[in-house]
Amino acid sequence: MRAPRILFTGGGTAGHVTPNLALIDRLRAAGWDVHYAGSASGIERTLIEPLGVPYHALPTGKLRRYVSFENLLDAFRVLAGVAAGWRLARRLRPDVVFSKGGFVSVPVVFGARLAGLPVLAHESDFTPGLATRMVARRVAAVCTNFPDTRIPGARRVVYTGTPLRPGLLAGSRQQGLAHAGLSGARPVLLVVGGSLGSQALNACIRAALPRLLQDYEIIHVCGRGNVAPEAATTGYAQFEFVAEPYRDLLAAADLVLSRAGANGLLELIQACKPTLLVPLGTAASRGDQIENADWAAGQGLARRVLEADLDEEVLVTELAGLLRDTDALRERLAAFEVPDSEALLLKLIGELAGRGPVQTAVSATDQRLDEPDSK
Repeated sequence: MRAPRILFTGGGTAGHVTPNLALIDRLRAAGWDVHYAGSASGIERTLIEPLGVPYHALPTGKLRRYVSFENLLDAFRVLAGVAAGWRLARRLRPDVVFSKGGFVSVPVVFGARLAGLPVLAHESDFTPGLATRMVARRVAAVCTNFPDTRIPGARRVVYTGTPLRPGLLAGSRQQGLAHAGLSGARPVLLVVGGSLGSQALNACIRAALPRLLQDYEIIHVCGRGNVAPEAATTGYAQFEFVAEPYRDLLAAADLVLSRAGANGLLELIQACKPTLLVPLGTAASRGDQIENADWAAGQGLARRVLEADLDEEVLVTELAGLLRDTDALRERLAAFEVPDSEALLLKLIGELAGRGPVQTAVSATDQRLDEPDSK
């Protein structure tokens, strides 16, 4: 009898990939044969291939919400992707397909369903994106990050939250400070603008640096190509991108300034970090980050300010308010009930595959989580 097999899909942004990593780690530890399907040149490929997981590149088209000639070409690319997804599903015959969303996942889900395979989908945002709405009627269940999310047309909706990146909560404050070259003498502000960085946050932080550095030390993850050597100064550390050290930088942070991507937001909530959210506006998105931020602020789990309202004065004032409210925010964050996302998702995966609960041994990640932090 062959090992149970799962085909993961999802991509376009890191948020559609990173939650899969914990599940991949668990399933491989349990003896599952894990495969991944995505685009030929997307971020999902760069994140998955180093793990040694077999990666299958398929044709994909972008799902646009505006009129463009490219939509016609992409319709053919999507059809080609569905055909390729169907052939891949027929060849691999996975016991279950897990879709984390993004436009790259749509052809895989349609192809898998044409091949008669069960599919489990996960929606990150407070309201479903176009990819999820397209596949909701065709999958066995849609799992959600937020307890109040509604998925029109879905057969079944299950609130699972999102799996943390392996070891995310096992960081060391001292190692984070050392990595950033900071003393920790003042409150540490961590600035993160998503996997690609944020020009708006970058510009505002740098404009306000002389005032902010009077009260904070700052770790600024600004995105590839966005480091500003001319802004270098004592108490201010810049990084284009961080992978493994991110957990230490997060542990070092007393406050966070962040976009409101769903997975990053849920990670900050689980890490109990008082956060000022600046969601991406509707000019560059469908407004999903605004809805995510409104939910978090409405629950008393974060503060939020719209990008259109953000300037140097507003930033300084809002961060001062965040620092003042730190104790109350941490109390509410600690009281917020977070589901055991890994356990719930692994249970659903096992059920759909007809294999029963996924049994995994305690991993090195779990052991690190039990170790005392050096904060």
